Parts: sequence; C-alpha cells; structure tokens
Amino acid sequence: MSQQETDQQVINDGFVVDTEDTEEREQAYRARGTARPVTVVGNPVLHKECKDVTEFDDKLAALIDDMFASQRAAEGVGLAANQIGVDLKVFVYDCMDDDGVRHVGVVCNPVLEDLPQDQRNLDEANEGCLSVPTAYAELARPDYAVVHGQDARGNAIKVRGSGYFARCLQHETDHLYGYLYIDRLSKRDRKDALKQMAEGTPRYEVVPND
Repeated sequence: MSQQETDQQVINDGFVVDTEDTEEREQAYRARGTARPVTVVGNPVLHKECKDVTEFDDKLAALIDDMFASQRAAEGVGLAANQIGVDLKVFVYDCMDDDGVRHVGVVCNPVLEDLPQDQRNLDEANEGCLSVPTAYAELARPDYAVVHGQDARGNAIKVRGSGYFARCLQHETDHLYGYLYIDRLSKRDRKDALKQMAEGTPRYEVVPND
C-alpha cells in the first residue's frame, strides 16, 4: 500500500476521518518502519517544547513509519516523537474511544482547542505513559478534546475525541510541549508513580538515562 493510500482523509469541516481502514493503514505504516527504544522520564528531550515540523518530506514520512512501529512494539495507544528521542512536534495514535471505535492517525504541530466551559466535563481515570513505564495514576482531564494541526503532507486538520481517545489526544499533545502526565499530579502522586516505575520492569526496550 502506498503512502498516499495510508493517509488520513479529510472531510469538509476540516476534521480527519481516522476511523476508516484503520487496520490496513496502521499495518502499512508499521511494515515500513523500524521500532526504536523509548525515552523515559529524566531524558532532556522529554522536558522541553519540541521544534515545529517545517519540512513535510520523505524524512518525516519515515519518522512516522518508525513511530507506528515503535508504538506497536511497546503496545501503546499513542506516541510522541520525543518519546523516541526526536525533537519534533508530531505524534501518532492508534486508540479506541469509549464506544469501542478505533482511531488511527498522525498530527503534526498540534494545538489543543480551548473549549467552552460547558464542554469541559472532567473525567477522573487511570493514566499511564510509555515514558514512565509500569506506573499508573488517576488524573482528571476533560472528556472531550479538539486538536488543530497538520497531517504528514502539511495540510491543516482537526482531530476530535471523547472519553479515552480525548485523554490520548491531550496526553500526546502535552508531550510535545515538554509535559508528562506525572507533571500534572500532586507531589505525593508523582512520587508514587516514580516509585512504581523504579520497582517495575518495562516490557519494551527503553533508553537508559545517563
């Protein structure tokens, strides 16, 4: 399957259709890519805002392929570029929403839309992160999210999600601005998450911090 055939399609109001041909598209990305080890909390690339994507070229396409391969190897539902050590604002996702609908896609230069107060219903749920392996903590996030950005070709897009998928969109966008989910926890809960990580063994390859 060619790159063009695996791209997301866009409908007239600007929102991507990321729920069609999900298995075929994810497999095509992954087949072209190579899994890379995951960076973990403490690695400098995770704790600063990433650079904007300005070149929508074959190099970016190859990075996206590697990101899908890395995401699958780590059994994740979303992955930001800095989680494999690349300082660029791009994330990929392969995530189910609360209705069991699968979403697969790519967002470059994401910006979360500031939603009206009447759409900001907080959902308190367990959250984890590939860059904080084996650790989980409850974190309240809005149960609906809209992300503005660009696709792999530089076209303007919007992605919307509810429930668990909304959490994924917010989590991955946070990454690209230098925030891990544990940065949004209380000091006590953050300490507990780091303790869980220290006591656990990742099921996937990680980059050890010097």
